[in-house]
Amino acid sequence: MKSIIYLSALVLTLSACGGKKPAAETTDSAVNPNIVTLTAAQLENAAITTGKIEQKEISSILKLNGKIDVPPQNMVSISVPLGGYLKSTKLLPGMHVNKGEAIAVIEDQQYIQLQQDYLTAKARIAYLENEYNRQKDLNQSKASSDKVFQQAEAEYRSQQVLIASLAEKLQLIGINARNISAAKISRSVNIYSPISGFISKVNVNIGKYVSPTEVLFELVNPTDIHLALKVYEKDLDKLYIGQKLVAYTNNQPEKKHEAEILLIGRDLSADRNADVHCHFENYDKTLVPGTYMNADIQVKNTRAYVISNEAIVQFEGKQYIYKVIGNRQFEMTQVNTGESENGFTEILSPAKDMTPNAVFVTKGAYSLLMMMKNKAE
Repeated sequence: MKSIIYLSALVLTLSACGGKKPAAETTDSAVNPNIVTLTAAQLENAAITTGKIEQKEISSILKLNGKIDVPPQNMVSISVPLGGYLKSTKLLPGMHVNKGEAIAVIEDQQYIQLQQDYLTAKARIAYLENEYNRQKDLNQSKASSDKVFQQAEAEYRSQQVLIASLAEKLQLIGINARNISAAKISRSVNIYSPISGFISKVNVNIGKYVSPTEVLFELVNPTDIHLALKVYEKDLDKLYIGQKLVAYTNNQPEKKHEAEILLIGRDLSADRNADVHCHFENYDKTLVPGTYMNADIQVKNTRAYVISNEAIVQFEGKQYIYKVIGNRQFEMTQVNTGESENGFTEILSPAKDMTPNAVFVTKGAYSLLMMMKNKAE
């Protein structure tokens, strides 16, 4: 009977000792919930690789947005210097016109009057020239007074100025003074396109009277389009003339357009940004002025502390890496990250215990995170 009691007590004692070990492990985990300990089998299944944080040259990508613009010399507003009635035009927005092509016909009685004034002035110049030469000869022989000679000279010179000014006015409205005569007076003038391009706006209709200040048509030459980007003040020092970039639209983000910075504005707007003008390497007809575009600019390389992208995990809106603290033991450590390039991510604020000899998980970090979450549950 005593033997049975002794064996029962021994079994109860061993059972009590064996039950204390899990309690100790639970206590250790409760002390630091960011530490995870793996068994040898778990470590092998997780396929964990370790390494150190290292320094590498890494470049950052500056993301900007803007729209396609056209330089002033490639945008033309067509007006009539003397006004008139629109007699005819076939222009529609989107039509292409060539430089020197007649795009509209304007008529008005003032064109007739201007040609009449020119021909009349030209006809009278012959008489004034003869009178001037006659008075000059008489004055040299003292047969005429200086006053009469000077008056003849003044009238002759004034007529020359009048003819020259009338000829310029005719040229301004598109009439060559040498092509008109008493038998060739026109009441209408042609409006010619000063550039080759596309019609962007048509502001008039046939029969309408247009004043000299009114814009009839607007033309755009898109062959020299450029990209106007908005850059905040803090990023201006990262850019330089000749810097390369790639641009793309929201509709076709996969289609990249190479460009180069031509001009960096120094006049800041109320929003503290400046315009940066870029020239496309190749002209693309699908790019229309006014289209909004995004741009990626690779700024200067900097030396930074980096770690493999697979070493970083996200949990509850924060980023972590795992530090090796012992045999099969890993501690989850919060970090702030920067730019990523070629499979590595910049660590902006390394923890204090990230010494040069510290070892971290570089592959399999998400396996550790899953184990910690399952353990917590």
